[in-house]
Amino acid sequence: MAQNPSFDTVKSAAFAEGLLDTLNRGALCLMISIGHRTGLFDTMRDLAPSTPAEIAVRAGLNERYVREWLGAMFTGRVIDVDPSGQRFSLPAEHAAYLTRAAGADNIGVFAQYIAVLGGVEDDIVECFKRGGGVPYARFPRFHEVMAEDSGQSVLSSLESHIVPLVPGLAERLKSGIQILDAGCGRGRIINRLAELYPKSRFTGIDLSSEATLSAWSEAADKKLRNVEFIVADLSRFDETAEIEAFDFITTFDAVHDQAKPLNVLRGIHRALKPAAST
Repeated sequence: MAQNPSFDTVKSAAFAEGLLDTLNRGALCLMISIGHRTGLFDTMRDLAPSTPAEIAVRAGLNERYVREWLGAMFTGRVIDVDPSGQRFSLPAEHAAYLTRAAGADNIGVFAQYIAVLGGVEDDIVECFKRGGGVPYARFPRFHEVMAEDSGQSVLSSLESHIVPLVPGLAERLKSGIQILDAGCGRGRIINRLAELYPKSRFTGIDLSSEATLSAWSEAADKKLRNVEFIVADLSRFDETAEIEAFDFITTFDAVHDQAKPLNVLRGIHRALKPAAST
């Protein structure tokens, strides 16, 4: 077969190298997720250079698996090893983005999404063939990871940055208004606001009964009486939303996940009181 004269071998080789790098980094994301979930990064943050056995004992984990994980982390240039090859350490510069102490900068939380999304690959392939969608129930640990994500990225700055974004909102919340959170998930944000502003009333809506049950449980533990959670599909929110019922409506990282995002936005407009939507 004659070679295509327009075929750029240099471009092809560079592309293949990039694909291999993507493959390696995708696998590394899974290992970073494991390091976050098992607390290995948090353990190593406070340790002097240590052997796999010492790290395993401190973390309360199996030494063989810790040793294998350390090898992957060193290969991925996430952790360091001393010249003897026996003692491993997590550089402070890396711990600043991989430990729970890093707060909102902890990328380990987001690495979990690679495993979560990979868990529904078969379902997504079927959707390509037949259309439709993949229900939340099919995603492993979806609401658990989302709650951790929002707790890190939203909840941590709710009082200091998010509420002050709207002039006068804090004062209105203190006086007492009606609030809706569309796509509330496990309700951590709504429950926190309900704690801070007992004179206001809060409603959270989410498609998942699992998530809203968790939200109710947290509200009960905190003895909150000014919050409620509703299981509902927001796909028809433009028709089902109660007209002019809320003074303020929030939605955090949720609209783009809806089957019909525009209907959610129309429903929000419908549910806002006139003074609130101007």
